[in-house]
Amino acid sequence: MIPGFGRQIGALVQAARPQAALWLPVLLGAGIALYFALPLEPPRWLAPLVVGLLGLPLLLLWRRAWIGPLLLAALAAALGFQLAQLRSLAVAAPVLQQELGPVRLQATVERVERDGEGRRLWLGEARIGRLPGAATPERLRVSLRGLEPEVGPGDRIALLAILRPPPGPATPGAYDFARRAWFLRLGAVGFALGKLERLAPAAGGEPGLGARLTRWRDGLRQAIAERALAVLPDRRGAVAAALTVGERGAISEPDLAALRNSGLAHLLAISGLHLGLAAGAVFFALRAGLAAVPALALTRPIKKWAAAAALAAAFGYLQLAGASVTAQRAFVMVGLVLLAVLLDRTALTLRLVAWAAAAVLLLAPESLVSASFQLSFAAVVALVAAWELWRGWRERGRGLRALARGESLWLRPLGYLAALAFTSLIAGLATAPFAAYHFNRLALYGLVANLLAVPVAAFLVMPAALLALLAMPVGLDAPFLWLLGEGIRAILWVAGMVAGWPSAVALVPAMPGWGLAAVALGGLWLCLWKPPALRLLGLPLLLLGLASPWTRRPPDLLVAEDGRLVAVRGAGGGLALSSGRRARFVAEQWLRRAALDEGLDWPDAGASVPDWLRCDGYGCLYETRWGRIALPEDAMALLEDCRAARVIVTTLSVPRACGQGPPAPQLIVDRWRLWREGGQAIRLSAAGISVETTREARGERPWVRRSDRPRRPPWAAPEGAEDGDAEGD
Repeated sequence: MIPGFGRQIGALVQAARPQAALWLPVLLGAGIALYFALPLEPPRWLAPLVVGLLGLPLLLLWRRAWIGPLLLAALAAALGFQLAQLRSLAVAAPVLQQELGPVRLQATVERVERDGEGRRLWLGEARIGRLPGAATPERLRVSLRGLEPEVGPGDRIALLAILRPPPGPATPGAYDFARRAWFLRLGAVGFALGKLERLAPAAGGEPGLGARLTRWRDGLRQAIAERALAVLPDRRGAVAAALTVGERGAISEPDLAALRNSGLAHLLAISGLHLGLAAGAVFFALRAGLAAVPALALTRPIKKWAAAAALAAAFGYLQLAGASVTAQRAFVMVGLVLLAVLLDRTALTLRLVAWAAAAVLLLAPESLVSASFQLSFAAVVALVAAWELWRGWRERGRGLRALARGESLWLRPLGYLAALAFTSLIAGLATAPFAAYHFNRLALYGLVANLLAVPVAAFLVMPAALLALLAMPVGLDAPFLWLLGEGIRAILWVAGMVAGWPSAVALVPAMPGWGLAAVALGGLWLCLWKPPALRLLGLPLLLLGLASPWTRRPPDLLVAEDGRLVAVRGAGGGLALSSGRRARFVAEQWLRRAALDEGLDWPDAGASVPDWLRCDGYGCLYETRWGRIALPEDAMALLEDCRAARVIVTTLSVPRACGQGPPAPQLIVDRWRLWREGGQAIRLSAAGISVETTREARGERPWVRRSDRPRRPPWAAPEGAEDGDAEGD
């Protein structure tokens, strides 16, 4: 039986060998994902040990039918794991351990971003009050109100600010900004009090060449964005800045919401459309110019010269756009296409996509867990796989070939619209699960919006943007910026119209991590394998991942990290929030992950929500079918609730006697527990109480803040005092 099974596996591996190379970035990604999923930071010697243990058997058995490929796959995953850990170690920098301020700081401006009516400054070379140099973050991000005085990269400034550590997730499993900040070497965030002050340049000589080039690039990006906003001072200028240099901070929230809800937000990302147009324009213009010189056209490889120049132009635009993940992916793919021209090879294949993904993961393994990486590569993999199927379909039948190739003049517009609809449909279906995971919403009319807006972007907006950039150094950019603005006006009109249609957006509950993994693996299995029977094996896994948001009952009770915000679930599934003003970002995250547009009203003192939530001046009582949850705000009410509630949630310190019964609460979430464990997601049932905490979900990782905390919090009484630790469960 075993030999027969081995032969079957070997035959399967041999049949799929031509596509085996496509799985290299998938295996690298699996190792990277494993690193980020671990609850504890692994020892540094673990991955090299695994690589070494796999390397020797691979050298001996690599010719075996199925053992060799399996060992190679395991080795690729181990290398991905090692890459992620090495990257985490390489970017290690101090992180602020607690809120600080108001404190005076001096720093050098690295980058300036518009943020509505204010600005966000990225700062480096900081001196923060009396904070020791070894504990000073390498980079800070500070928000300012207003646009004056103007500052740019390289300016030395001083200001009074309140600084905080980068925030963690709002609830277990939610987006962890602190992890992203770790890989950006961003050690603190905050806001300024009052206006900033310009200082003389710091002593110590000029910065290095790399720093000067970075500051020059960021200054150029800021100047282009400011020019777009000056010529187009309304909403069009904000979108123009995003399309030209990737600066989205000035776009208003209503416009962002309309673009998201209509499925057009992808137009704001510097992606293949932008870089492809820039490189293509240089390629075709230069090639046409060289072809006009017979001596060069007949004796020199002008096509390769044009490809080399287009590659340089694409790299320049990548730097101008800020080198985001989507821009990096687009540059790698455009670069490989142009490299194929230089080498006389065909490049539009899944192998190209695989090499692009591997390059991005090698340079920045942390990009795997970002929305931009997942959305961009999901769309590209699906489109290229569908294109390969399309080519096979195109070879069948003369009429179909004419439509696909546009051989008949009257069919060309129809062929373009069909291709646009096809690509929009495929890209929309491929990215929908990832959009649901990261944003908990789906744009149901995205196909219609893209059919209307993408032609405007491709034939009007992007050419005008490119011409404006080329004309800006000589001051002739205003006509092109006006043309760009008119195209943006049309796109925003389409976005507003489609977003306003009934049921334009479908809200999706939070998808668990294993659901996202199942979707990714199932989708890749469908796209990467050639044999249809083998491809279909990925369908059950894909369907399982798509169903995962509805496989677990949502929490009955949510508690913020500081205890100032609480949400309870009503009988109809809605969430009642204890405050509409406190922790607004956390409240928005809770509602979004619960697939809700807005929360239920919290009753005032002396009022109640029928049958399940009532409040008075001493706190609130939340009645569930599984028992009472008490939310006391007064010490006397707390003592009473200790005898009648199944769960107590309070910002007070609960006496030890409250956890000792009978009767006694089964769960007590008080000030100390919140300090130790962070935010809480609580589920009640007849079988018991389930508690998830943000601290447990995040684990002990480098990006999880770990202060030198005493065994007991500062406000707790000494050992043996009455108001000590009382967890009660």
